[in-house]
Amino acid sequence: MNEVGFGTGNWIALCIYLLITLFIGVYFSKRAGQDTEAFFKAKGRVPAWAVGFSIYATTLSAITYMGTPERAFNTDWSYAAGNIAIIAIIPLLIYFYIPFFRKLDVTTAYEYLEERFGIVMRVIGSLAFTLFHIGRVAIVIYLPTLAITSVSDINPYLIAALVGLLCMIYTFMGGIEGVIWSDVIQGIILIGGAVAVIFLGAFQIDGNFATIAQEAMQDKKLISVENWKFGTAAAAIPIIFIGSIFNNLHQYTASQDIVQRYQTTGSISSTNKSLWTNGFLALITIPIFYGMGTVLYSFYNNVSSLPEGFNTSAIVPYFILTQIPPFVGGLLIAAIFAAAQSTISSSLNSISACVVVDLKQRFSKNNNSKNDVLLARIIIIIAGIFGTLASLYLINQETNETWDLFLLVTGLFGVPIAGVFAVGIFTKRANTYGVIIGLIVAAIVSYFIGKTEITPFTVSVIGFFIAFIVGYLASLPFSKHNKNIVGLTIYTINDQYVKETK
Repeated sequence: MNEVGFGTGNWIALCIYLLITLFIGVYFSKRAGQDTEAFFKAKGRVPAWAVGFSIYATTLSAITYMGTPERAFNTDWSYAAGNIAIIAIIPLLIYFYIPFFRKLDVTTAYEYLEERFGIVMRVIGSLAFTLFHIGRVAIVIYLPTLAITSVSDINPYLIAALVGLLCMIYTFMGGIEGVIWSDVIQGIILIGGAVAVIFLGAFQIDGNFATIAQEAMQDKKLISVENWKFGTAAAAIPIIFIGSIFNNLHQYTASQDIVQRYQTTGSISSTNKSLWTNGFLALITIPIFYGMGTVLYSFYNNVSSLPEGFNTSAIVPYFILTQIPPFVGGLLIAAIFAAAQSTISSSLNSISACVVVDLKQRFSKNNNSKNDVLLARIIIIIAGIFGTLASLYLINQETNETWDLFLLVTGLFGVPIAGVFAVGIFTKRANTYGVIIGLIVAAIVSYFIGKTEITPFTVSVIGFFIAFIVGYLASLPFSKHNKNIVGLTIYTINDQYVKETK
């Protein structure tokens, strides 16, 4: 594949964007350093719409930003069912999950697990999140870097190190408040960048959107009943939707990077509004990101052609660098890095929250809030260095990770934890011994079925239900070990919970 020169104008635009994100971290550094309440929860002073934007930007990584148009380019819009799944779970979150997280005033999601099941489950959940997200940081840096550098003359080691370093700095300085407001800007940039690609591509095609729509219908690039054949993406829509339900339940109920944001607003109603804001953004993502892939499909049919043997995972940056004027192209490449940075910074801040709150503060008798903020910042640097070094290793080894592999790993290590949260909230008889057994069985089964031809979405569904069902049934023989669960299940959600002395 012929590489394209990145150009001075594009470098200027990209550097301007990176400096703006750095400035946000500096701006919030003083307030974030007050105490851990400010550093991890922003003292509940962030408006609902900003938190909603932050949740959206956090869940939308650069992998999705480039992978979604690629799906539409190569197949159709069937995977949009995953976006609709986000809307579907919002009522469930509002009525059954948010009240527990807000009532317990948790900093980390895994504090609920301790109250419901004991300290062992809290530590397991927290460590699983921490280890997974260090790996996630590496993948989220590596994949967009690989795609962009495969079609340009940018040094991949330089760009990966730069993205990792800047994320470390502004997360280190600004805490969760700096991360959220960076996410807002990054969310606006990535949506604006996608819209710009759509219009800049469409206006170069004779007939503009009319031609695009005609070809999309003719070549079945949307969702067609005729595409419902075994083995096609369209036929898998129910599986995609159901699997996405459980993947999203993991993110929104058991993943610290999202749950942490529930405490950054001033009230439970504001938290609920932030979820609906996120849902709205997830909905408009469908025509924007899938539309981007459809426009590019029509563009390369009518205006230009792709090089022979082209890897379509890089189709978005390739179009930007070859068809859009300098500086403007740099701003659009910045949108790809914005998607990556919003995910990375959220992971780093949440990793530090887990280490400080679930481990250091939980087991130490000498807790000083300002010293703990310093520790949190050190953890951010350490996790960031590990994640960045791992991404550099992946670049050096030319490892080809895929989006399906990422979903599989999420289903293996993340979704069963969501099953534990669910069995805790929706049943009375689950206890520590049972849910640990359920978690182990779910991870083992998920691992082995993940090696088959079964889709990652199906792995997620199976992992969730095994953790839930086995966790419940395995608890029954250990009923004498049940804890006081008043106020910790849906059956006693309005009752006063009295925190046990640790």
